[in-house]
Amino acid sequence: MRAVYNSFAMSILDTHMLEFFSRSPEQTRRIGARLGGSLKTGDVICLQGNLGAGKTTFVQGLAQGWGSLDPVSSPTFILVNQYRRADGVQLFHLDAYRLDSVPEAEELDLDAMLAEGALIVEWPERLGNLIPNENLWINLDHITDEHRQMNFHVRGKRYDELLDGIRQSMFGGA
Repeated sequence: MRAVYNSFAMSILDTHMLEFFSRSPEQTRRIGARLGGSLKTGDVICLQGNLGAGKTTFVQGLAQGWGSLDPVSSPTFILVNQYRRADGVQLFHLDAYRLDSVPEAEELDLDAMLAEGALIVEWPERLGNLIPNENLWINLDHITDEHRQMNFHVRGKRYDELLDGIRQSMFGGA
C-alpha cells in the first residue's frame, strides 16, 4: 500500500514497518523530533545507513524533540555522546563505526546506558547480539542531495506504539 500525503511519500508494508521519503534535511529533523518526543528510558533506536545517509541529521531532530539542552554532533571519534534534559534523563548517542569487535562494544556497558536513558545507535550491526531484541530499527538511504528514504522496522510492543505515534503525528493515523 502506497499513499501520498502533502508531498510526503509513505507506504505501509505491514503494521511493523513504515517506508518514508524525506524531501529535505529539515523534514528528516522534523521526523526525528516527532519520535524524540515519545522516547522513554530504556528505548533503543538503531540507525543504519552509509556515511552521509542522514543519521546525524535525524538524531539532531530526535534530540530536539526529546528536549535536549545540548547541541548534537556525530560521535564518530568519541563513540558515545550524552545529551541531557532538564529532568536529568540522558539520551545516549553511540556511533559503533569504529568498534572492531563485539567484545570491545561490551566494554561500553549498554545496560547501564539503558537504565539511565534512551539509546540511539548508529551502525548497530557492529554490536551483534548486544542490541536488545526489541527495538526500532531505521534504515536510511541517500537518494539525492536532499532526499532520503527511511524504512522503519519495529520489534516489540513498545516499538509498535512508537511507530503508531509517528504515523499519527505525521499522517493522522494512516
